[in-house]
Amino acid sequence: MFLPPMPFHKPGSYFGNPPGRLSRSGRAVSFACLLLLLVLGLGAGAAHAERLKNLATFQGVRDNPLVGYGLVVGLDNTGDQTMQTPFTTQSLSNMLSQLGITLPAGKNMQLKNVAAVMVTATLPAYAQPGSQMDVVVSSMGNAKSLRGGTLLMTPLKGADGQVYAIAQGNMLVGGAGASANGSKVQINQLAVGRIANGAIVERAVASFQPENGFTNLELKDTDFGTAERVVEAINRNMGPGTAAAMDGRVVQVRMPQTPTARVGFMARIESIDVTPAKAAAKVILNARTGSIVMNQAVTVEDCAIAHGNLSVVINTQPVISQPAPFSQGQTVVAPVSQIDLKRDGGSLQIVKAGASLAAVVKGLNALGATPADLQTILEAMRSAGALRAELEII
Repeated sequence: MFLPPMPFHKPGSYFGNPPGRLSRSGRAVSFACLLLLLVLGLGAGAAHAERLKNLATFQGVRDNPLVGYGLVVGLDNTGDQTMQTPFTTQSLSNMLSQLGITLPAGKNMQLKNVAAVMVTATLPAYAQPGSQMDVVVSSMGNAKSLRGGTLLMTPLKGADGQVYAIAQGNMLVGGAGASANGSKVQINQLAVGRIANGAIVERAVASFQPENGFTNLELKDTDFGTAERVVEAINRNMGPGTAAAMDGRVVQVRMPQTPTARVGFMARIESIDVTPAKAAAKVILNARTGSIVMNQAVTVEDCAIAHGNLSVVINTQPVISQPAPFSQGQTVVAPVSQIDLKRDGGSLQIVKAGASLAAVVKGLNALGATPADLQTILEAMRSAGALRAELEII
């Protein structure tokens, strides 16, 4: 877009500004306003594109969870109480027997520096033997703290029961705490720690291999419009016939035969910019925290809503009844309850139709209801057909 040139005047030809013309400062302000409107117009019309790496993943290229059971030693009298967690003592006895130490039969060890833990890790794709990864150590007994502990060698197994990594090392616990004479102060969580590069991969998972020269690209969200746009973007950048949509989530891609060409091909596909289709209108309700989140596609129709809070307060106090002197009666404690019912008046509010998220929020705020009340109101609006969105409760 080109702007018309500003009129030029010879200096000294007139004093002041002729009628209908702006001064130099006025022309600068007008030019700035026009440029701002132009930028805003372009920004409003431009769609937001994302890399295909953020929208989809290649099937077969995935992480694998690992889990193991182990012991943490070196705690400062904050370990498991062995009388209440017999599995800790049993695990320690088995470990010592493997090291050639035999304990007397029937001997109960009263230890305070050992804790039984579960060790979890995630084996990344293409990880090879010798690679390192982080592990998370979580107490499974009644240990007070894992701070300062050392994890002993722990095998980490996959879902197939095979050992894929070995974990060991000193833990880092982000919390702190102290207790004495029944008082306790604690910051963050003391029963969970983390070991950076605490596991070494011992076995690799079978690497990804395309079948018959094809692989599947799986979208993170099922959407037929986005799948169609992904196919168009891949065929436009990598050549016609490279990709074809199988359904609203899976896109089949033709791959090169050689591994070297395949790596570069997958890297170029992940860098392709794709504009996803507009998401369906959805409102997420968190029943535990009362949080409400809605996306930009949510709209409402004209409706009238009346809302009032009903609260019941029960106050119970003990009343002591003393018997008369020398009556050989007994003192009786009888609870007396007082019940108050309070009902807040709710007037009929009109919520006007809104085609934008700001209009929807403005209309709901006019009700003056709390987030917990809005959950019920939104459900009623959806049942009445006034809320054009899908409700999902998490």
